[in-house]
Amino acid sequence: MSFGCRCKQPGAYCATLTRNDEGNPFSLIPVLVTGLQCAQVLGRGRRFEPKEVIRGADAPWLEPYDKQGNKEIRSERTQQMGARMTISQSCILLRDDTTGEVMLFADPAEIIIARTRAEFFAGLARMEAAKTEGKWLAGYLSYEAGYLFEEKLAGFVEENRQTPLLCFGIFDAPQKDGCLLAQPKQRLENEEFLTAPKAAWAFPAYKERFDRLHRHLRQGDCYQANLTMPIEARWNGDPRAAFWSLIERQPVKYGALVDLGGPVILSRSPELFFRTDEEGWIETHPMKGTAKRGADAAEDAAIVAAMRHDIKTQAENRMIVDLLRNDISRITEVGTLDVPKLFEIETYPTLHQMVSHVQAKLLPDLSIRDIFAALFPCGSITGAPKLSAMHILHELEDTPRDAYCGAIGMISPAGAMRFSVAIRTISLFEDGKAIFNVGGGIVFDSTAQAEYEECLLKARFAIGDQEIAR
Repeated sequence: MSFGCRCKQPGAYCATLTRNDEGNPFSLIPVLVTGLQCAQVLGRGRRFEPKEVIRGADAPWLEPYDKQGNKEIRSERTQQMGARMTISQSCILLRDDTTGEVMLFADPAEIIIARTRAEFFAGLARMEAAKTEGKWLAGYLSYEAGYLFEEKLAGFVEENRQTPLLCFGIFDAPQKDGCLLAQPKQRLENEEFLTAPKAAWAFPAYKERFDRLHRHLRQGDCYQANLTMPIEARWNGDPRAAFWSLIERQPVKYGALVDLGGPVILSRSPELFFRTDEEGWIETHPMKGTAKRGADAAEDAAIVAAMRHDIKTQAENRMIVDLLRNDISRITEVGTLDVPKLFEIETYPTLHQMVSHVQAKLLPDLSIRDIFAALFPCGSITGAPKLSAMHILHELEDTPRDAYCGAIGMISPAGAMRFSVAIRTISLFEDGKAIFNVGGGIVFDSTAQAEYEECLLKARFAIGDQEIAR
């Protein structure tokens, strides 16, 4: 049963209120409505999953808020499981650890959340309208949203997802410097934020999938595919403090903390998906090719030199560069496509990565939907050819990737955009469960043992030196 909003604002969508699980009419929750922040509360509320909220047909992105207009992100079940979240308002924090530059978005005027195909395309349209109105947008797309841009894959989108397809806040502007949410926060607990990590696939299970993928490679169904597996853990503490502690473990250029509904997302991505500027140029930095750090500077230098000249590593990177050149060419002017950097090596605390740069001049008057339809998901986390690789990976991977391998970033009203590839990304759920995926690009001469070990190496960004059960 639903009740109308008390605010009586003319021309606004009416806020919808719903009963709690026990049917208590005095435990009602408000929702944030299109074009209006309504926080009229008739009684104490608890957080509801979106499926419990009665939505208007014209406003599929409504989400529940508590009596202060903030999301009610702590529940009795959360407390029983030991996990807790102390972020008090919806926000997105984007940080370049190499420069210390922070971009914070807080107090959204509206949150757009899409869980179905119809909601997804309506959400993109609402984002475009907000940009035209002079608003900023910040949020993420889940990997499975990419299925909706290809009719042959669209049927996969409804399968067992735990996060929205699309989740974006609409903001007046980024927060000014000095905002408390953008300041470092210390962890008070002595224990690890993530504990009891367990890989979904022991090596035999990984090898069985690897062998099936290798058959596709031999048959020419694809040339490369990025096979990934989830690792589950338990989390405890304050996600914002965990975000800052993860910076100490592995600084990256595209760190993100996202709390807009659904799971809280902590991303430690080193990879730029794409960025555009106000003059209409687009740039992407495909990352493919990984090697473990050496014991000292001399060994590091030798590893980097070997990576630059390794035929397998170059082939992996070049295939994705060619894929992204093809994707970008669909939305850019003829004759402007360039690869200013090829086979560069970036070094992080636990590993080296090979990176290339692709850039071009965008066609005029492109929409947000046009850009994502051409590029999403990033080819570095699918494979080549992209459509075939995505179909094969859907058969091999048991569970949706959700936010992992999606895109996290922001859009300015002037047209500047910046999105990372959501690798090294942890999703935190209210029951104390944490999930992050790890994976790598598989080519013809890859071996199952080496690729599995690379997956476990990549997991260190989240769990340090903890042993991973399998």
